Amino acid sequence: MSHLHWAAITEGLLESVWVVDPTTLQILAVNQAALRLVGATREAMVGSPVHAWASDLQDHVYWDEWRSGIRQMLESEAWLRRTDGELLRVQRRIGPVHPEGGAPVVLVAMQDLTDWQRTQQRLEELLAELRAVLESSSDGILVCDLDGRVRAFNRAFAHIWELPEALLTEPDDAALLRHLAAAVQDASAFQARLSELQRAPLLEAHDIVLLRSGRILERSTRPQLARGRPVGRIHVYRDITEHAALDAKLRLAAKVFEASLDAIVVTDPQRHIVACNPAALRLAALDHDDASGWPIETLLDAPNRPGWPVQVDQALAERGYWEGELWLRRPHGPGVALLVSWVMLRDAQGQPLNTVLFAKDLSEKLEAQRRIEQLAYSDPLTGLPNRLMLGERVGHAIRLAQRSGQGFAVLFLDLDRFKGINDSLGHAFGDRVLVEIAQRLQRCLRQTDTLARLGGDEFVIHLHDANRHAAELAAQRIIEAVTRPVTIDEMQFTLSCSIGIAMYPDDGTTLDELIQCADTAMYQVKDRGKGHWRFYQPDMNADLLARIQTDHAMRQGLQRGEFELYYQPRVDLRRGRVTACEALLRWHRPGAGLVLPAAFIGVAEETGLIVQLGQWVLQQAVAQARRWLDAGQPTQVAVNVSALQFEQPGFVQEVAETLQRHGLPPSLLELELTETILVRDADDALAKLQALAALGVELSLDDFGTGYSSLTYLKRFPLHRLKIDRSFVMTLHEQAAADVAIVAAIVQMGHALGMEAVAEGVEHAHQLQRLRALGCDHFQGFWYARPLPAAEVAAHLGQAPALPSPASA
Repeated sequence: MSHLHWAAITEGLLESVWVVDPTTLQILAVNQAALRLVGATREAMVGSPVHAWASDLQDHVYWDEWRSGIRQMLESEAWLRRTDGELLRVQRRIGPVHPEGGAPVVLVAMQDLTDWQRTQQRLEELLAELRAVLESSSDGILVCDLDGRVRAFNRAFAHIWELPEALLTEPDDAALLRHLAAAVQDASAFQARLSELQRAPLLEAHDIVLLRSGRILERSTRPQLARGRPVGRIHVYRDITEHAALDAKLRLAAKVFEASLDAIVVTDPQRHIVACNPAALRLAALDHDDASGWPIETLLDAPNRPGWPVQVDQALAERGYWEGELWLRRPHGPGVALLVSWVMLRDAQGQPLNTVLFAKDLSEKLEAQRRIEQLAYSDPLTGLPNRLMLGERVGHAIRLAQRSGQGFAVLFLDLDRFKGINDSLGHAFGDRVLVEIAQRLQRCLRQTDTLARLGGDEFVIHLHDANRHAAELAAQRIIEAVTRPVTIDEMQFTLSCSIGIAMYPDDGTTLDELIQCADTAMYQVKDRGKGHWRFYQPDMNADLLARIQTDHAMRQGLQRGEFELYYQPRVDLRRGRVTACEALLRWHRPGAGLVLPAAFIGVAEETGLIVQLGQWVLQQAVAQARRWLDAGQPTQVAVNVSALQFEQPGFVQEVAETLQRHGLPPSLLELELTETILVRDADDALAKLQALAALGVELSLDDFGTGYSSLTYLKRFPLHRLKIDRSFVMTLHEQAAADVAIVAAIVQMGHALGMEAVAEGVEHAHQLQRLRALGCDHFQGFWYARPLPAAEVAAHLGQAPALPSPASA
């Protein structure tokens, strides 16, 4: 078959076709597509060797095998050389053809791969770009086909869902879906949602997926389309855990902004107001839109710092914050003091974004501070200056006095018997009385003077530039003002006061010294009847110090055993022998010798130590009486009881327990009481005396005739004896008619009431003669025996002394 016939056959083909003689390897015929492919003419190609255009190794092998008798097809890619020297990549197919009646030929068909390779490369580039985009996304992307089979997912998806290594290397759709279901909080809802999306290929959806780990995923799913038809589905998972937390924080911040009790104002960098919270609007008395856009300086002020905006600018620029106090101007009403914290907010490049002002209303704080200062310097009840303010004013007066040489006076005032008002009418009533008295005292003073209340019913007065005469006149005015009748709630009563006066600089050079001296003088007034005034004298302090030292020494002496009981025998004039002893306290004070009661009993009564001393005396006297009883010398012991000891709630019980402890018959104990005990609280005294009498203890009234001597209580109280005071006995030997009459009356009255009479202080035989003549029952005194220690008095017990004959009455 000639090449013309081959040309006619191949010309209609799209592929490039060569007809090659396998013997000569020359090209017999080519079609037009082949000529275009290599850019040659038919003349140039026909008759040319095939190796001139295609010289791959595969070609040489093929032609060698052909000559060896191996006839086969070859299909591969090869390089084709164009006439311009360019190499083309072609897909070629070589195979033998056996025409009828002719020699076999080889048909080479080729297809240019240039466009296909270019397209393929572009597709690969696009796929690479898509893969890069897919992998660079921080969102997890899962691609599925319409049946739900997994086609692809990116690394972010694997990270978000924490896929195990096995699922990354060996795809397993079922295992992947199980892993996803196990990771979510509600597996059934998750799988139901996937099924719903699979049934609706065109559905787009957005929802939230909650993982068991606590993380929150936002899922966006949309169909994958090809030529407008769904071919799969893309699921995009975004981890919004931190975003949700940030949203929550922002919502919380918004709530805080709205609900904060402190004012918060946000401005732009030029400090024009952008936003105000409700507290700021309320504080500034503005509506929501009134302040927007205003320069914040129009609302704020610092009267004492005119250049405050410059200071704020400098602090915000250098440190990013400013703190201080400013005043808020308000359209109506007074300004408000603010404690301001001002901060600058900057962007990532450090440029100012906003400023935020936090302000706290200082009104309550300032009012509280003013109130604290008022309380610190004034008395809350009366409004008078207190000790602190008094100290400042007197300190100023001392400095003035040091320069001028002028003195001043300090008065210490205490109301008399004010405690009775508080106890009977209540503290509220007492407070009203104190307010009334404070007002009266204030009216007695000059504007330059200071009246201060120290507490209770104690007042201190500083008289500015006053000498002793001026202080005396002021004290008299004050006493007159206080003693005027007081009327409260239709109740009228009268008060008095005691005043001590100290002079600067004679009595002290400090306020403490002056108050101490004035206080000492005031107590001297109290001791001398109350209701008047007295200047301080230096010996007052000496006496006070001595009394303090005496109290301390007594307390130590009681612990060290320095006290001792002496006993003075008492003679029964009817029986003519000693039947009783009075227990008398003695103190062996180191450095002072034997101290008698007159030197320390008064101090013990003031300090309350008399109760402990009385208890000690009772214990010792009862114990001694028991020893005498055991020795066959039963002797009654008389023990003096102070008013304070008698008033103790457990006094009767104490006496009973003491008698029981020592096993002493109650009749061998006599308690000597004073008239003060009986009249202070007659009902309480009567109950206690009746209880003591019921025990069998005998009772006597000491120093009868020197006090109230009321016949009412004499007939009510179960007394056994009246003790005639020594002041009536002393002059009996001198035939003093008045004293004789008094003693006779006491004896007769006592007998009439069933009581015995005991005379104290008998020192002369004539006194004893007179007492016997008057019918006195007992006596004690130096005429017979002084008070003696227990060991010495034992010789007198039960003895019958030689008594003088009674004198005629």
